[in-house]
Amino acid sequence: MPQLSSPQPRPSARRRKSAATDDAVASSRRFRPTPGPSLAELNFDRSYRRFHLPADELKDYDGRLELWDRATETALQVREPPGPFHELPSQRLATLGERIAQVRGRPFQCFGTMDLVLLDKDGNPDRVMQADQSLYLHPNRANVVGPSAMTVGENHYPDVVLEVDCTTDIRRHKLKLYEAWGFPELWVDVPDSSARPGGVHGTTIHVLEDGAFKTVPASRALPGWSAEDIHRALNEKQLSEATVAVLERIGATLGAREGTGPDDDPLQRSLRQQAREAARKEAYASELERRAAMVRSLMLLRDLDVAANFPLGEPGFAEAAVEDVAKAATLCTDEADFRVRLRRIRKSSTQDGTR
Repeated sequence: MPQLSSPQPRPSARRRKSAATDDAVASSRRFRPTPGPSLAELNFDRSYRRFHLPADELKDYDGRLELWDRATETALQVREPPGPFHELPSQRLATLGERIAQVRGRPFQCFGTMDLVLLDKDGNPDRVMQADQSLYLHPNRANVVGPSAMTVGENHYPDVVLEVDCTTDIRRHKLKLYEAWGFPELWVDVPDSSARPGGVHGTTIHVLEDGAFKTVPASRALPGWSAEDIHRALNEKQLSEATVAVLERIGATLGAREGTGPDDDPLQRSLRQQAREAARKEAYASELERRAAMVRSLMLLRDLDVAANFPLGEPGFAEAAVEDVAKAATLCTDEADFRVRLRRIRKSSTQDGTR
């Protein structure tokens, strides 16, 4: 459990914002979080292990927590430890976000199992939750204390929080806290590999409206990403062409709103420059080959012997004007004479200052 520090100043309200300013940023300034239902009302069932964790030991605790409650000094853990099928969707979201960010041209930031801390009136932790994944679309704007703690009502909310349900159902407990604390968008994914009793595999998207969660068919933070497409992307073994197309579309949409694109991402800019340079070199090589084929054809029509790759590689051939090359091929007596004429063309061009 990290040591909390004092909240840093939020960015100035005078700072110019793009049209895509986060709902999370806006929400963190206007929503007044409440502690939410009592522990007894939250319906944590036998899927969770309860144990006593005194408040003065909380900061030194480094294990996984679903919830810590100050009023009862009770901590809750999922009885079944997180396995690969639980961790895959949350880790996959970070990878998917990176793909989208590269097309958008600006980075995202995922903080993984970041502590979400609600303070009491004296500034002490009142309740602590841990999300499976927390995604910020504009990390350079987000006021977050350290890489693993977010103070509810003081720091900027993540744009998206992901909860992965393999053996439990957060809708009966943690969902109520996310709502009471004012998180703008929550995804709940039940993996295809889930063993949750009675669980229906899929992703559910909850967005905050007037202080209450509403289930919607597609993300608002990542416009156009449907719950169905999100679930497929989080659970497929390898990214499909359909998923990649969706990621590119979302990245392009966000980039269009913010006036950015792939060339604003250092890696994508480098790759695109390399691709353009490779295409330029290929086009240049093809043009030289077409020019050489013309020379060979003109010489063969005059019954002159000519090598299969002549005159590729000859000094001055690539730089000479095509009309000069054609004239030399029409007048030369053999390959040696063509080379002589090519040298004259090169010398004349140098003297004229055209090369």
